Amino acid sequence: MKKLVLTGAAGRLGSYLREPLSKMCDTLVSTDIADDIGTLYPGETYVKGDLASLDDMMKVCEGADMIVHFGAFVDEGPFEQLLGPNFIGAYNVWEAAHRHGARRVVYASSIHAVGMYPKNEFIGTDVPHRPDTFYGLAKCFAEDLGRMYWEKRGLESVHMRILSCAQVNNARALGSWLSYDDLIQLVTRCIETPVTGFSVIYGVSNNDRAPVDNASASFLGYRPQDNAEDFAAEVLAQTDPLDPQDSGHMCHGGPFAAVDLGQSGLANMTIVDDRKTT
Repeated sequence: MKKLVLTGAAGRLGSYLREPLSKMCDTLVSTDIADDIGTLYPGETYVKGDLASLDDMMKVCEGADMIVHFGAFVDEGPFEQLLGPNFIGAYNVWEAAHRHGARRVVYASSIHAVGMYPKNEFIGTDVPHRPDTFYGLAKCFAEDLGRMYWEKRGLESVHMRILSCAQVNNARALGSWLSYDDLIQLVTRCIETPVTGFSVIYGVSNNDRAPVDNASASFLGYRPQDNAEDFAAEVLAQTDPLDPQDSGHMCHGGPFAAVDLGQSGLANMTIVDDRKTT
């Protein structure tokens, strides 16, 4: 491909995607609201841009074959805080992609779009939305937006419902973990698959305890290699018995399912910021 665009390039997941994406195209345009993202990879350029600005997204998406959209406010918060980057930002990315004739948007959706389903329900990619927060609601909005732009305007999109892409240091992650290597494979398959239309796939590794079903998305060729069971003995030895009446333990959304609307979900998690540095 001639040009890929990566939004959210300054984020933790974006830091692991920049190098492999730069090798898939002549030019990778990375964008975020940070002033810079450090040393660039060969073929990579950085453009500071605000997702909430259609003008900014029009500039970065010009000439792009595909947009890999990872930019967002990545936590629960008041609706007004998420409105610009997560809701309006999604519209701006899809609209800019459409106006510039891009082929596909590969989107970092989230398990929080369906986070209120009980974890003992093995859910597929076709279950109705059941968001756990305003953050999850924004993911529902972007998924519906992607379906509409496919059906009305022919713009393909793949929506990766990432469960938890972080170090395995809690019991929930034994089922929800997505390793960085599997993340890279997943995004690569979403880009390289010849035809996707509108598709949804769960972003999860090959965990013995994975609570979701990707059978309907097998055509994407995603075959995860890592398994959180490697960490199970250590994690469970450090974990007190969980409360089955606590929605944070019982629901797919984990801590996000338990917080009040507008209150941080990350505040109740122990995510290690191990972003990759060039």
